[in-house]
Amino acid sequence: MSSKVAIVTGSNKGVGFGIVRGLCKKFDGDVYLTARNQQRGEAAVELLKKEGLSPKFHVLDIDNEETIMKIRDFLKEKYGGLDLLVNNAGIAYKGNATEPFGEQAEVTCKTNVYSTIRACEILFPILKPKARVVHLSSLVCLMSFSKSKPNIQSSFRNAKTIDDVKKLISDFVEAAKSGNHLEKGWPNTAYGVSKMGVSAITHIQQKEFDKDGRHIIVNSCCPGYVDTDMTSHKGVKTIDEGAQTPLWLSLMDENSQVYPRGEFCQEMRISKWMA
Repeated sequence: MSSKVAIVTGSNKGVGFGIVRGLCKKFDGDVYLTARNQQRGEAAVELLKKEGLSPKFHVLDIDNEETIMKIRDFLKEKYGGLDLLVNNAGIAYKGNATEPFGEQAEVTCKTNVYSTIRACEILFPILKPKARVVHLSSLVCLMSFSKSKPNIQSSFRNAKTIDDVKKLISDFVEAAKSGNHLEKGWPNTAYGVSKMGVSAITHIQQKEFDKDGRHIIVNSCCPGYVDTDMTSHKGVKTIDEGAQTPLWLSLMDENSQVYPRGEFCQEMRISKWMA
Protein backbone atom coordinates (compact mmCIF):
# COMPACT_ATOMS: atom_id res chain seq x y z
CA MET A 1 0.00 0.00 0.00
CA SER A 2 1.53 3.34 -1.08
CA SER A 3 1.80 6.00 1.60
CA LYS A 4 0.24 9.23 0.32
CA VAL A 5 -2.20 10.11 -2.45
CA ALA A 6 -3.71 13.27 -3.94
CA ILE A 7 -6.59 13.75 -6.36
CA VAL A 8 -7.51 16.82 -8.38
CA THR A 9 -11.05 16.93 -9.76
CA GLY A 10 -11.66 18.16 -13.31
CA SER A 11 -7.95 18.24 -14.09
CA ASN A 12 -7.49 17.16 -17.70
CA LYS A 13 -7.03 20.81 -18.72
CA GLY A 14 -6.80 24.37 -17.40
CA VAL A 15 -5.85 25.22 -13.84
CA GLY A 16 -6.53 21.67 -12.68
CA PHE A 17 -3.96 20.38 -15.17
CA GLY A 18 -1.48 22.94 -13.84
CA ILE A 19 -2.14 21.82 -10.28
CA VAL A 20 -1.51 18.18 -11.20
CA ARG A 21 1.73 19.20 -12.90
CA GLY A 22 2.87 21.06 -9.79
CA LEU A 23 1.89 18.25 -7.44
CA CYS A 24 3.75 15.71 -9.57
CA LYS A 25 6.88 17.77 -8.98
CA LYS A 26 6.45 18.42 -5.26
CA PHE A 27 3.89 16.12 -3.60
CA ASP A 28 5.37 13.17 -1.74
CA GLY A 29 3.03 10.51 -3.05
CA ASP A 30 0.86 9.47 -5.98
CA VAL A 31 -1.09 12.16 -7.85
CA TYR A 32 -4.31 11.36 -9.70
CA LEU A 33 -5.47 13.47 -12.60
CA THR A 34 -9.23 12.94 -12.89
CA ALA A 35 -11.74 13.71 -15.62
CA ARG A 36 -15.24 12.82 -16.66
CA ASN A 37 -14.02 11.44 -19.98
CA GLN A 38 -11.48 8.61 -19.84
CA GLN A 39 -9.99 9.32 -23.26
CA ARG A 40 -9.37 13.01 -22.54
CA GLY A 41 -8.05 12.21 -19.09
CA GLU A 42 -5.61 9.60 -20.32
CA ALA A 43 -4.44 11.95 -23.10
CA ALA A 44 -3.70 14.62 -20.46
CA VAL A 45 -1.73 12.08 -18.41
CA GLU A 46 0.35 11.22 -21.48
CA LEU A 47 1.20 14.90 -22.00
CA LEU A 48 2.58 15.10 -18.47
CA LYS A 49 4.46 11.84 -18.87
CA LYS A 50 6.24 13.36 -21.87
CA GLU A 51 7.49 16.03 -19.43
CA GLY A 52 9.02 13.31 -17.30
CA LEU A 53 6.23 13.36 -14.69
CA SER A 54 4.26 10.39 -13.38
CA PRO A 55 0.59 11.21 -12.79
CA LYS A 56 -2.00 8.48 -12.57
CA PHE A 57 -5.56 8.61 -13.90
CA HIS A 58 -9.00 7.80 -12.57
CA VAL A 59 -12.43 8.63 -13.98
CA LEU A 60 -14.34 11.08 -11.77
CA ASP A 61 -17.39 13.18 -12.60
CA ILE A 62 -18.64 15.12 -9.59
CA ASP A 63 -22.09 15.28 -11.19
CA ASN A 64 -22.15 11.46 -11.22
CA GLU A 65 -22.32 10.12 -7.66
CA GLU A 66 -21.44 6.60 -8.76
CA THR A 67 -18.02 7.74 -10.00
CA ILE A 68 -17.34 9.50 -6.68
CA MET A 69 -18.12 6.34 -4.76
CA LYS A 70 -15.94 4.28 -7.10
CA ILE A 71 -12.89 6.48 -6.56
CA ARG A 72 -13.61 6.54 -2.82
CA ASP A 73 -13.60 2.73 -2.68
CA PHE A 74 -10.49 2.57 -4.87
CA LEU A 75 -8.56 5.03 -2.69
CA LYS A 76 -9.61 3.32 0.51
CA GLU A 77 -8.53 -0.10 -0.75
CA LYS A 78 -5.25 0.95 -2.42
CA TYR A 79 -4.08 3.76 -0.10
CA GLY A 80 -6.09 3.40 3.06
CA GLY A 81 -7.69 6.80 2.43
CA LEU A 82 -6.91 10.20 0.93
CA ASP A 83 -4.25 12.78 1.85
CA LEU A 84 -5.09 15.69 -0.47
CA LEU A 85 -8.35 16.58 -2.20
CA VAL A 86 -8.31 19.52 -4.61
CA ASN A 87 -11.87 20.35 -5.69
CA ASN A 88 -11.18 22.06 -8.99
CA ALA A 89 -14.08 20.81 -11.13
CA GLY A 90 -16.61 23.48 -12.03
CA ILE A 91 -18.49 25.12 -14.89
CA ALA A 92 -19.26 28.63 -16.07
CA TYR A 93 -21.47 29.94 -18.85
CA LYS A 94 -19.92 32.36 -21.31
CA GLY A 95 -20.92 36.01 -21.19
CA ASN A 96 -22.79 35.65 -24.49
CA ALA A 97 -24.71 32.53 -23.44
CA THR A 98 -28.28 32.50 -24.72
CA GLU A 99 -29.75 30.15 -22.12
CA PRO A 100 -32.28 31.79 -19.75
CA PHE A 101 -30.63 33.12 -16.59
CA GLY A 102 -32.71 30.79 -14.44
CA GLU A 103 -31.36 27.80 -16.34
CA GLN A 104 -27.81 29.09 -16.02
CA ALA A 105 -28.27 29.52 -12.28
CA GLU A 106 -29.69 26.03 -11.81
CA VAL A 107 -27.05 24.23 -13.89
CA THR A 108 -24.11 26.24 -12.53
CA CYS A 109 -25.08 25.84 -8.89
CA LYS A 110 -25.84 22.15 -9.33
CA THR A 111 -22.25 21.42 -10.33
CA ASN A 112 -20.29 24.10 -8.52
CA VAL A 113 -22.12 23.92 -5.20
CA TYR A 114 -24.32 20.86 -4.76
CA SER A 115 -22.04 18.38 -6.56
CA THR A 116 -18.97 19.75 -4.79
CA ILE A 117 -20.72 19.36 -1.45
CA ARG A 118 -21.81 15.82 -2.34
CA ALA A 119 -18.26 14.90 -3.36
CA CYS A 120 -17.10 16.17 0.03
CA GLU A 121 -19.75 14.16 1.85
CA ILE A 122 -18.57 10.99 0.12
CA LEU A 123 -14.81 11.59 0.29
CA PHE A 124 -14.36 13.36 3.63
CA PRO A 125 -14.84 10.15 5.67
CA ILE A 126 -11.74 8.62 4.04
CA LEU A 127 -9.49 11.65 4.60
CA LYS A 128 -6.45 10.61 6.59
CA PRO A 129 -5.22 12.50 9.67
CA LYS A 130 -3.55 15.79 8.65
CA ALA A 131 -5.15 15.66 5.19
CA ARG A 132 -5.65 18.83 3.18
CA VAL A 133 -8.66 20.01 1.18
CA VAL A 134 -8.50 22.89 -1.29
CA HIS A 135 -11.61 24.25 -3.01
CA LEU A 136 -11.13 26.30 -6.17
CA SER A 137 -13.28 29.39 -5.78
CA SER A 138 -12.90 32.76 -7.50
CA LEU A 139 -12.37 36.44 -6.82
CA VAL A 140 -15.77 36.77 -8.49
CA CYS A 141 -17.27 35.61 -5.18
CA LEU A 142 -15.91 38.74 -3.50
CA MET A 143 -17.28 41.00 -6.22
CA SER A 144 -20.62 39.18 -6.16
CA PHE A 145 -20.85 39.51 -2.39
CA SER A 146 -20.18 43.25 -2.61
CA LYS A 147 -22.97 43.59 -5.19
CA SER A 148 -25.43 41.66 -3.02
CA LYS A 149 -27.87 43.63 -0.88
CA PRO A 150 -27.41 43.70 2.91
CA ASN A 151 -30.04 40.99 3.50
CA ILE A 152 -28.09 38.52 1.35
CA GLN A 153 -24.75 39.52 2.86
CA SER A 154 -26.16 39.04 6.35
CA SER A 155 -27.55 35.62 5.46
CA PHE A 156 -24.14 34.42 4.27
CA ARG A 157 -22.40 35.82 7.34
CA ASN A 158 -24.90 34.02 9.57
CA ALA A 159 -24.76 30.65 7.77
CA LYS A 160 -23.67 28.06 10.35
CA THR A 161 -24.21 24.76 8.54
CA ILE A 162 -23.81 23.31 5.06
CA ASP A 163 -27.61 23.07 4.92
CA ASP A 164 -27.80 26.82 5.56
CA VAL A 165 -25.60 27.43 2.52
CA LYS A 166 -27.55 24.97 0.39
CA LYS A 167 -30.77 26.78 1.35
CA LEU A 168 -29.29 30.13 0.32
CA ILE A 169 -28.21 28.74 -3.03
CA SER A 170 -31.63 27.14 -3.50
CA ASP A 171 -33.28 30.49 -2.78
CA PHE A 172 -31.06 32.13 -5.41
CA VAL A 173 -31.86 29.50 -8.04
CA GLU A 174 -35.60 29.78 -7.40
CA ALA A 175 -35.44 33.58 -7.57
CA ALA A 176 -33.40 33.41 -10.78
CA LYS A 177 -35.95 31.06 -12.35
CA SER A 178 -38.76 33.40 -11.26
CA GLY A 179 -36.91 36.41 -12.66
CA ASN A 180 -36.91 38.37 -9.40
CA HIS A 181 -33.42 37.62 -8.05
CA LEU A 182 -32.37 41.26 -8.33
CA GLU A 183 -35.40 42.39 -6.34
CA LYS A 184 -34.52 39.89 -3.63
CA GLY A 185 -31.01 41.27 -3.33
CA TRP A 186 -28.96 38.81 -5.38
CA PRO A 187 -26.28 39.85 -7.89
CA ASN A 188 -26.78 39.10 -11.56
CA THR A 189 -24.18 36.34 -11.83
CA ALA A 190 -24.81 32.62 -11.51
CA TYR A 191 -21.11 31.78 -11.44
CA GLY A 192 -20.41 34.43 -8.81
CA VAL A 193 -23.15 33.19 -6.50
CA SER A 194 -22.00 29.59 -6.95
CA LYS A 195 -18.51 30.59 -5.82
CA MET A 196 -19.99 32.47 -2.87
CA GLY A 197 -21.43 29.09 -1.94
CA VAL A 198 -18.07 27.32 -2.32
CA SER A 199 -16.29 29.93 -0.23
CA ALA A 200 -19.03 29.85 2.42
CA ILE A 201 -18.85 26.09 2.97
CA THR A 202 -15.10 26.29 3.57
CA HIS A 203 -15.30 27.99 6.96
CA ILE A 204 -18.13 25.69 8.04
CA GLN A 205 -16.24 22.56 7.02
CA GLN A 206 -13.16 23.70 8.93
CA LYS A 207 -15.21 24.09 12.10
CA GLU A 208 -16.46 20.54 11.66
CA PHE A 209 -12.94 19.22 11.07
CA ASP A 210 -11.75 21.00 14.20
CA LYS A 211 -14.11 18.78 16.19
CA ASP A 212 -13.16 15.38 14.77
CA GLY A 213 -9.53 15.14 15.86
CA ARG A 214 -7.99 14.35 12.46
CA HIS A 215 -6.24 17.76 12.19
CA ILE A 216 -7.55 18.27 8.66
CA ILE A 217 -7.30 21.70 7.07
CA VAL A 218 -9.60 23.04 4.34
CA ASN A 219 -9.30 26.32 2.45
CA SER A 220 -10.70 27.86 -0.71
CA CYS A 221 -8.81 30.05 -3.14
CA CYS A 222 -8.87 32.12 -6.29
CA PRO A 223 -6.32 31.06 -8.91
CA GLY A 224 -6.52 34.47 -10.59
CA TYR A 225 -7.54 35.39 -14.13
CA VAL A 226 -6.07 32.47 -16.02
CA ASP A 227 -5.82 31.77 -19.75
CA THR A 228 -8.22 28.80 -19.96
CA ASP A 229 -11.29 27.66 -21.86
CA MET A 230 -13.40 28.98 -18.96
CA THR A 231 -12.12 32.54 -19.51
CA SER A 232 -12.28 32.15 -23.31
CA HIS A 233 -8.48 32.44 -23.13
CA LYS A 234 -8.66 36.08 -22.10
CA GLY A 235 -6.89 35.48 -18.81
CA VAL A 236 -3.46 36.98 -18.21
CA LYS A 237 -2.00 34.14 -16.12
CA THR A 238 -0.67 30.83 -17.38
CA ILE A 239 -2.19 27.69 -15.87
CA ASP A 240 1.01 27.16 -13.89
CA GLU A 241 0.73 30.67 -12.45
CA GLY A 242 -2.92 29.96 -11.65
CA ALA A 243 -1.86 26.81 -9.82
CA GLN A 244 0.46 28.67 -7.43
CA THR A 245 -2.04 29.47 -4.67
CA PRO A 246 -3.77 26.03 -4.76
CA LEU A 247 -0.31 24.42 -4.56
CA TRP A 248 0.71 26.73 -1.72
CA LEU A 249 -2.32 25.58 0.27
CA SER A 250 -1.81 21.94 -0.70
CA LEU A 251 1.86 21.72 0.17
CA MET A 252 2.49 24.18 3.01
CA ASP A 253 4.28 22.65 5.98
CA GLU A 254 1.83 21.66 8.71
CA ASN A 255 3.94 23.51 11.28
CA SER A 256 3.82 26.81 9.40
CA GLN A 257 2.78 29.73 11.59
CA VAL A 258 0.84 31.31 8.72
CA TYR A 259 -1.16 28.30 7.50
CA PRO A 260 -4.73 29.46 6.74
CA ARG A 261 -7.58 27.41 8.21
CA GLY A 262 -11.04 27.65 6.71
CA GLU A 263 -10.11 30.78 4.77
CA PHE A 264 -10.45 32.21 1.28
CA CYS A 265 -7.04 32.99 -0.24
CA GLN A 266 -5.63 34.69 -3.30
CA GLU A 267 -2.05 35.42 -4.36
CA MET A 268 -0.86 33.16 -1.52
CA ARG A 269 -2.45 35.22 1.23
CA ILE A 270 -5.75 35.33 3.12
CA SER A 271 -8.48 37.52 1.66
CA LYS A 272 -11.63 38.33 3.66
CA TRP A 273 -14.21 37.84 0.94
CA MET A 274 -17.19 38.66 3.20
CA ALA A 275 -15.61 41.90 4.49
